Amino acid sequence: MMKRRKEDSDALGKLCSHANLSLTPLQLESLACYASLLEQWNRKINLISRKEDAPVIIKHVFHSLLMGVFHPFYAGEKVLDLGTGGGLPGIPLAIAYPDTRFLLVDSTGKKIAACQAMLKDLGITNAVALHSRVEEINGLSFDTVLSRQVAQLEQLCGYAGRLLKPGGLLICLKGGDLDAEIRTALEASHAHHGFPTSVEHFPISVFSPFFAEKEIVIARK
Repeated sequence: MMKRRKEDSDALGKLCSHANLSLTPLQLESLACYASLLEQWNRKINLISRKEDAPVIIKHVFHSLLMGVFHPFYAGEKVLDLGTGGGLPGIPLAIAYPDTRFLLVDSTGKKIAACQAMLKDLGITNAVALHSRVEEINGLSFDTVLSRQVAQLEQLCGYAGRLLKPGGLLICLKGGDLDAEIRTALEASHAHHGFPTSVEHFPISVFSPFFAEKEIVIARK
């Protein structure tokens, strides 16, 4: 187990260096530990696919960290991880950006229980996992909303529009042909508190061949 974590930590360190993501040895160790915990929990609860075509440390942890290439999370920033599942992308980002505040939300209680246990085991204090539907979140506003869900962008904008502060961002990890999806989201902005006003998307295949059809989408309010 320790050998595997060291291998994961070393592999992640090389990938992050190539992506100009600066992480300490302790952060890399914590991220490798999270990958191990995620796999352990996944044997009990369906958090990620059990038929992986790439190591968890790459397909899930590094994939999540790539959000930081396109958006430098800052101290005091309030971030909502919408439909976090097994803590993705919120937990890796909470480890990488300890001065940013993360709220991890999912409507499935078992998944949130797993997230809460992993946060405790990892000693993460800048993230909280909450069992809730996004429609039930009231009285809170965020600088940034994250999503790794497979939901359509227009639906995600509907969820995020009322929760984002002016100038806020929705950052999604998505795949497939996005042109029609983005066009639909922009055309429906009047129904979602004027959100989004603009959408950009960036391919991430340069960072790993496993991300050949993956992109990061940033919608602005």
